[in-house]
Amino acid sequence: MSELARRVAFAVVAIPVAIAVIWFGGAWLAVLLAVIAGLGAWELYRIAQAAGERPFVWAGTAASAAIPLLVWADHAQLLRVPVSAATLAVLALLAASIWARGVSGRPLPATAITVLGVVYSGAMISFGYALRYYPYALERRGQVAVVLLPLLLTWASDTGAYFVGRALGKRKLIPSVSPGKTVAGAWGGLLLTIVVSLLYARFALQPMAMLSFSAVGAVLFGATISVVAQVGDLFESLIKREAGVKDSSHIIPGHGGVLDRFDSLFFVLPVAYPLLLRLLHPATT
Repeated sequence: MSELARRVAFAVVAIPVAIAVIWFGGAWLAVLLAVIAGLGAWELYRIAQAAGERPFVWAGTAASAAIPLLVWADHAQLLRVPVSAATLAVLALLAASIWARGVSGRPLPATAITVLGVVYSGAMISFGYALRYYPYALERRGQVAVVLLPLLLTWASDTGAYFVGRALGKRKLIPSVSPGKTVAGAWGGLLLTIVVSLLYARFALQPMAMLSFSAVGAVLFGATISVVAQVGDLFESLIKREAGVKDSSHIIPGHGGVLDRFDSLFFVLPVAYPLLLRLLHPATT
């Protein structure tokens, strides 16, 4: 089976499953986000190891996967998680570095990379749960529509950048970080994302969620998501290039690893949530 066929086959199965999980929400969504968070952190630590570092792989992976589950437990009022728990976890990691790494084990980068993996993967992806329970979308279909908005715009940004870049791209964007990305592609992704944002706001978000943007708000949201998505993509390219690896892993058939597929969303979701709180308002009838 060719790489393209593997990509299509995976998408045919994964997209309906993901939409179903978003629809049911709750523990189902928390588990999906926990899997993404844990695998994303593990891949980040794998990249760091290829660059010669020694993060606390299993501790960081477990902590990343735990964050979406703790967010769900707190939302469902099953368990209250005080903010001080995160501070205690970091202090425990710092203490562990004394014995587990010592002076010769480069404790500073080991600890810093471990914490980065937890924040980058576990904390950022957990905003997907917050979007699913967006406070101004009262019905389930409206909540799903809100979640799908940043997902669709991220896909639009990637798609526009890819096709416009292939057709018109000559000047490289940041060749030292990602040789394949071009200035034309960046503009193509930006413009397509704005168009999709306007269309989605009018024909999906308003009828499904009874929420709407102003025209300026839809343009601003689409432009911001495209810029953030491209920065997220560039960040992953940067760390892979430093480590000299092509893919973060080979977990997803035809797509590489979790970071290769979700690198943009790790940046988009925590930006999308506060922006939507600011820019969305009840639709007028």
